[in-house]
Amino acid sequence: QVQLVESGGGSVQSGGSLTLSCKAFGFTRGSFCMGWFRQIEGQAREAVAAVDGDDSTTYEDSVKGRFTVSRNNAKNTLFLQMDSLKPEDSGMFYCAARSVGWCASVPSLYNYWGQGTQVTVSS
Repeated sequence: QVQLVESGGGSVQSGGSLTLSCKAFGFTRGSFCMGWFRQIEGQAREAVAAVDGDDSTTYEDSVKGRFTVSRNNAKNTLFLQMDSLKPEDSGMFYCAARSVGWCASVPSLYNYWGQGTQVTVSS
């Protein structure tokens, strides 16, 4: 059974940095898509960044140049380095994985989800 376990959220002031981690347990497939989504209460979950099966990365426009997504394939771990954080970056961040190699920005296409980790950026 696949399980995603996130860590690294917290509170930081505007301009600060945080690093999120997501460990995937139970994945036997050699390559698969993993991504990060953000959700603000009352709003839809939106894609932030993702790494597909051949390690190509994609980013939501507002985080380009500030966030870096990466993965350690040997350890099935996904990271999100977030720099120059802004209050509008705040939200619940979820790690997600698909059983295929290519990524998508639509949450319903992801098979597995973590429990979420809260990120709060104060001005």
